[in-house]
This record gives sequence, C-alpha cells and structure tokens, in this order.
Amino acid sequence: MALVRYLPAGDAAVLVELDTLDTVLALYARLGHHRPEGVVALVPAARTLLVQFSPDQITRGQVLFWLGTYVGSIGDSGSSDQPPEQARVIEIPVQYDGADLAEVAAYLGLSCAQVIERHTGSMFRAAFAGFAPGFLYLTGGDPCFHGLPRRPSPRTRVPAGSVAVAGNFSAVYPADSPGGWQLLGVTALRMWDLDRAQAALLQPGDWVRFRALEGPAHASADQLGSNHHLVDGVGRQRVRAESDQAVSAASLTVLQPGGQTLLQDAGRPGLTGMGVSVSGALDRAAMRQANQLVANAPDTAVLENALGGLQLRCHGQAMVAVTGAQAAVSVFSASGMRLPAAAGHSLRLEDGHVLKIGAVRAGVRCYVAVQGGWGLPAVLGSLSTDVLAGIGPEPLRGGDCLPVNASRHIPCVRRMQGKGVDHAESVMLPRPGDVVTLDVVLGPRDDWFDPSALDSLLTREWLVTPQSNRVGMRLSGEQPLVRSKTQELPSEGAVVGAIQVPANGQPVLFLADHPLTGGYPVIAVVCRAQHDLLGQIPVGARLRFRDSLLQSTG
Repeated sequence: MALVRYLPAGDAAVLVELDTLDTVLALYARLGHHRPEGVVALVPAARTLLVQFSPDQITRGQVLFWLGTYVGSIGDSGSSDQPPEQARVIEIPVQYDGADLAEVAAYLGLSCAQVIERHTGSMFRAAFAGFAPGFLYLTGGDPCFHGLPRRPSPRTRVPAGSVAVAGNFSAVYPADSPGGWQLLGVTALRMWDLDRAQAALLQPGDWVRFRALEGPAHASADQLGSNHHLVDGVGRQRVRAESDQAVSAASLTVLQPGGQTLLQDAGRPGLTGMGVSVSGALDRAAMRQANQLVANAPDTAVLENALGGLQLRCHGQAMVAVTGAQAAVSVFSASGMRLPAAAGHSLRLEDGHVLKIGAVRAGVRCYVAVQGGWGLPAVLGSLSTDVLAGIGPEPLRGGDCLPVNASRHIPCVRRMQGKGVDHAESVMLPRPGDVVTLDVVLGPRDDWFDPSALDSLLTREWLVTPQSNRVGMRLSGEQPLVRSKTQELPSEGAVVGAIQVPANGQPVLFLADHPLTGGYPVIAVVCRAQHDLLGQIPVGARLRFRDSLLQSTG
C-alpha cells in the first residue's frame, strides 16, 4: 500500500502526498476515470496530487472517503521504460546544438555524441504540467541525467522549442520565457498551438521519444511529419481596431483604457492537464451583479478595469452596467451634456454617448457588462485574459473597438432592487492604509516553518506592495517567515488564496492568474468565501491573517 498523507490546501482542496511520482501518476490515472460530481480539478506533481472540489456540491469528508477508496489499492510497481500498449507515443525531432550541451557532457564525463545518444536512446513519460501552458515535466530517460543541477543563474530568455534537462526531468519550453534548465537542443514542433484541436501537444500519461535531426533546427514539414506545426511564436489575441471590426448590433470604442482593462469571465476550468489555470474575473460577485443588471447569464464576459479611468464611446445603442470598486460613473451625450448615471444601475447608451469611470475611491477593480455580451472569439472556451500564461485577448488600449452581440434592449434605466445590494457598499471595500482581516486554513506546508513564523503570520500585519498584480499580492512584513526545513520542495499544485513563501521569507498571496504548480512551501490558504475580496485589496492596504479553525472552535 502506498504511503499517503492528506494535507489541507484551503477549504476547497486537498493535497494528497505520496511516496513516489509513479504512485502519483497511477492514482491520477485511476481517479480521472471515477471522478464524482463536485471534484473540479486534479493537478499531479512530483510527489503530490492536488484535488480541488466545490464545497457546494461535495464535502471534504466525502472527498477523503473517495480518495481512500482508490489510494488503498494503489501500489508502487516501479517505473517502466516502455509504454503500455494503449499509451500515446509522441516523437519529438531535435537539433542537438543547445547552448549547454558541451557543459552537460563535461559534467557527466561523456562526449556530446554520447549525451545525444543517451537522450534519444530511451523513452520518457509526460508526468505533469506546470510552469507554463504546454510545459510537461518528462520523467524517465537515461539515469545519467537524473540529478543534473539547474544553471547557477537562470537565463532571462529561453527560446520556444528548447529541449532541456534538470533534476530528474526533461522538458520542451513551449514559448519564449525565463528558465534555468540545461539546454541540449531545439525542436520545431509547437508544444502549444491554439490553432490545434488540442492546444497542448503533450498530456500527462503520454510517452515521448526524442529523435536527433541532421540539418537546420527549424526542420521542414516532411522531416517533422504532416501532423505537426512549425514554431512561429505563441502570440496573443489582439482586439481589432474599429476599421477592421465586423458589423454588429452595436460597439464600444476604447477612448482611454485606464490603469488596466481586461476581458474576463468565469475562466477555463478543466484544462489543468495542459498546464492552464482557470484564471477569470478576480471579483466574481461583482461580475455576476453587473451581468444581472443587463439580463445576461451570470458568467458572461465583462470588462475588468483596474483603478478606474476607463472611457468608452458607444456606436449604436447598448445597455451597460458598472459594479465592483467604488468609483464615479458618468455618461455624456454626443454633444457633451452630462446625463444621469451611477454604478449599480443599468444604463442605456445611445449613439455617440461616452461612458466614463472615475478614479477608484475604494477597492481596485470595476466591472462593465453589456447586454448581449462582448462579440469577440473565445480562446479555449473563454474570453478571460490570463496575464501569466499569455492566453486570451491583450489588455485593451485606446482605439480598440468592442462589438456587442445582438440582443433585445431594455427600454429604460433599471435599478438594482433593495437597499445595500450594491456590491461595493455591501462588502465595505478597503482603501490604501486600511487593515483587512482574512481567514485562512493553515497548511499544506505549515510544518515546514519555525513556530515563530506561524506566530508572525497570525499576529503581525503584512503590507500589500506595488509589485502586486493578477498573479498575486506580494506582501512585506517586518519579520520574514523563517523555515525549519530548508531543502528544496518538489513542485506541487497551488490554489487561489495560497500564501506561498519564497526564500526571502516575504509571502506571495496567489490570485487568479497564479502558476499551476509552485516550488515554494505554502504556509496557509485564504478561505474561499473571501476570494472575491482579494481582488479588491489595493496596494498600501495591510493584511491580518486569522486561523479559521480557531474561529470555528472558539
């Protein structure tokens, strides 16, 4: 029977810690075929399997019972160097001329030809995704590569298609990115291609064979095979300018984008096998309230505007609503006359009207919904912009034109019903300098920290620094969090609200665009009920963390 620990990862996830990667993959494969309703994601990693669930559909106890049913029958049979009959095998042609090939050969006491022979002479398994969409950690291969150290200093840019080794893994970089792995060569296969039916070339459970190429690295289609695409960059979807826009019932042109304006919806659930996080709107309650005001489905895509300053001109007629952070909302006619308008109301815009959102007074992000939704093409089933992964539309800029899907129009301005329904007022959004108290579940790696670190986490204030963004809030405290375990933590799945502690001891609180896996220990996770609030905490606010278990028992 496999050795197993069940660790809390907030109030909506369990981290299953096992003894070997083979056991993790065996459990991942078995659970994937028997997933109950309410289990929303499985994220395998080097020694762990992250199980995320919806507490509205399934309890933690039910999740643990389900896991125990399968963990008890999983044994570590050891890794095999040959794929089973039903496995998918991907051949990756490589030009072995990497910048670190000679250095790796010297480290291993081999010639460059021998390094190439050993890298191509055995099979690899795609174990788990992480770091970036389409980046799969490949396990197996010749034992000579196991334990190969990373470079002392990471490169600021590793080209897309680079074939690399580090630790006990090989991998292919799907896009230009920083990286510290040892580079052996390059392939012209696109590991990540949004034009393919399956954007990620590799999936966990696939098997990989590397083949040495002769000639230029960017090989011909004949060399690669007709089913593969050449590397030509990942690219981001650009919102087209007005002159290029298809005809629609109405459209809104961006006059000023404000601090940052992105398209966001409920994100991309179910794509963790490709290395894609959910992403989506940071304040989902505000998104749904804006959509409610214009009679849209709750998770219809909206504009997420940080810090105000957004200005839009209407072409045709449209119904819009603004919710979220506290900010003045104004509408001006084509002649410049100011018209009645406010946040938390549905607003009818006529041809030439300009919608303006003023500077944010409390909170961070405003949400703009339009009746019918924005008429732009989805990327992997969503209009959300994932700023870390580089998926989805680029941030809006002046001159961009947003078409509106055709829809019936509400004939007059409609108010939200009931006092105190306005989102910004109901949750008392914070301002810079305010202290915000957040409930947390300790773990999964609280046992990696000195007792004084846990005391500091729960008794001291933590400043939200200007380095914060949609990936996470970078926090600063007078006393860094000291680890009691200093060894390297194998990468493991992470969740929204995770408080990860890097080597400097200053925490990072993960938000919607966080990496799928991380290699620093997570000391605690903010409770799910406060995730919307996280997206409205401004730079300059101070955080206090409170142990939710003590609150519930006290």
